[in-house]
Amino acid sequence: MSTGILEGKTGVVFGVANKRSIAWAIAKAWKEAGAKLIFNYQGERVKENVEELVSEFGSDVPVYPCDVSKDGEIAAFFDKVKGHTDKLDLLLHSVAFAPKEALEGDFVSTSRAAFSAALDISAYSLVALSRAAAPMMTGGGSIVAMSYLGSVKVVPHYNVMGVAKAALESSTRYLAYDLGAHKIRVNCISAGPVQTLAARGIAGFSSMMKHYEEHAPLKRSCETSELGATGVFLASDGAASITGQVLYVDGGYEIMGM
Repeated sequence: MSTGILEGKTGVVFGVANKRSIAWAIAKAWKEAGAKLIFNYQGERVKENVEELVSEFGSDVPVYPCDVSKDGEIAAFFDKVKGHTDKLDLLLHSVAFAPKEALEGDFVSTSRAAFSAALDISAYSLVALSRAAAPMMTGGGSIVAMSYLGSVKVVPHYNVMGVAKAALESSTRYLAYDLGAHKIRVNCISAGPVQTLAARGIAGFSSMMKHYEEHAPLKRSCETSELGATGVFLASDGAASITGQVLYVDGGYEIMGM
């Protein structure tokens, strides 16, 4: 990864919760590659964590609240962003949520409320954030979202989150079409399982990791640093003709039939 490849670019990062977050791995890689970043935090519970992490980049890195399920908070966040820059180049969407009970039992038992919450926060938020960011991407830009194989294949206990990720990936394609004329690219990284706070909420996660180690061509899933490197690639001019795609970073597991 070439230092300085993102020099002069400014990005907003949604979804950092703690040091194990995929969003944090990509944010660090973007920063190391020269990008200036502005962060959100969703709720007071993670505010201190995010502020402490971001302080590694210096005392002047902006961090603002934004609940992505509320249009007013999204508008307020981007108003604050405009106080720092009149131009954006990058947006990272690493936001997903489903009620815990929806990730434990059978998918058929998913409540209407859990389904609605998962789709709103995990998928529609990409549309809402892209709509807010796009007018600031006056020189083109790169929007990167995080997905998982459960969007296209059944992963037991992933349940409604798989449906939400399918909606996220489809939204990526439609956004890529809408925003392409403005030289804004929209892509997903489909990561293999990694040890994050969110992943530990999925029943049977440890057996999932073991399965990848046994069946993926590379005999492993992926490291967060590798996801960071992929994030830098998608944000860079090296990916200038790539949009509407889902890039699998999962040790090759996605290609396997048996």
